[in-house]
Amino acid sequence: MRSAEFDREQVLRAAMTAFMEKGYAKTSMQDLKAATGLHPGSIYCAFQNKRGLLLAALEQYNRDRGDELQALFSQFSSARAGLAAYLTHVVDECVSCDPQKLCLTQKALNELAEQDTEAQAILSEQCAMWRNALCAVFERIADQGELTGARTPLDRARSLIVSIYGLRTFAHTHPEPQIMRDLGAQILKDVCQ
Repeated sequence: MRSAEFDREQVLRAAMTAFMEKGYAKTSMQDLKAATGLHPGSIYCAFQNKRGLLLAALEQYNRDRGDELQALFSQFSSARAGLAAYLTHVVDECVSCDPQKLCLTQKALNELAEQDTEAQAILSEQCAMWRNALCAVFERIADQGELTGARTPLDRARSLIVSIYGLRTFAHTHPEPQIMRDLGAQILKDVCQ
């Protein structure tokens, strides 16, 4: 049997979009075929099944988001300015209502985490890596003298993650963009106090 030849990252990113638009349960093999350009047989050969494709897509999503986070923060000498830009980016994604800007991790957590232990393990690892990256950001902000209060960088990172998930969830109610921007500014203020 010949192995399928395709750009794995491109296929995984296309699958991410399909899963973000409809969720895992509602994404059919026909949706994945249309999104990725692969026939179901090629998907089964490369990923075993739809679940295998989702798990690989989650891992690619984590790599992409990690690279995106690192690239964004590397643009700023002030870690707090980088954090402000990151929150602005999250708010812009929320305001856009673009399914491609949704958070695949959050969508998968809401849909699968309690039903699939392997997916839950990948998602927990992703959240831990995100928490650690944000913790490092808060350590830099503290080193630069731009934090007040006694909370630890770890506490601040956890608070920020919960706030971002809440912000993304609230965005599904389609509030006015200025409300989302105000909430983003308040989150920044709260996690830096």
